[in-house]
Amino acid sequence: MASLTIDFFHDVVCCWCFNISSRMRDLAVEFELDIRHHTFVLQASRAEMAARWGTPEQARETILCHWDVCRQVSDRPELVDIDAMRAAPFDYPHGLTAAVGCKAAERLGGQAAHWDMFDRLQSAHLTDARNIADPEVVLEAAGALGFDTAHFAEVFNAPATVQAVETDRQRARSLQVQSVPTLIIRETGARLVNGPREDLAAQIRAARRLVA
Repeated sequence: MASLTIDFFHDVVCCWCFNISSRMRDLAVEFELDIRHHTFVLQASRAEMAARWGTPEQARETILCHWDVCRQVSDRPELVDIDAMRAAPFDYPHGLTAAVGCKAAERLGGQAAHWDMFDRLQSAHLTDARNIADPEVVLEAAGALGFDTAHFAEVFNAPATVQAVETDRQRARSLQVQSVPTLIIRETGARLVNGPREDLAAQIRAARRLVA
């Protein structure tokens, strides 16, 4: 069977992305998929958060309602700690800082490093209720992944890394990506429909037959 390349657009703050990331890790091994990671920041600042969600209190409660739905269909519901995020002493974070962290990891270690950083920051966000809009949280994650934190900080703060996030956003626009997670099979242009692992596997099998 032919191998497939899948463009995976995601935002660290997205609980639906949390659900699908672990499924795609499993499927990438089973089907020898080439997963290409792209940041797609839904809101990139406090001002954008306010414009989309209203007050910080409104943002938190509305988004945590989404978490609740995601947790109900998650393979790992115990890792989505709604109560901890509800009690967190900071406004619900935007995704830009974490996206820059993912691109810094990618610049230093390629696609695998991007995915590892994405998953590490999602764990910090959804499980540990950390403020991933705080650069120190991102640098801590980088250290936990084995990066030299001083070198990582240089890359994290480099204008080229911020530009890489914008380049991902431009790519998303060119492909008419409007939400996350979005997974696009390059060989066919088809978009995987988010769902349980076996539903995703069936879609991948169908795509492989088309390009065989």
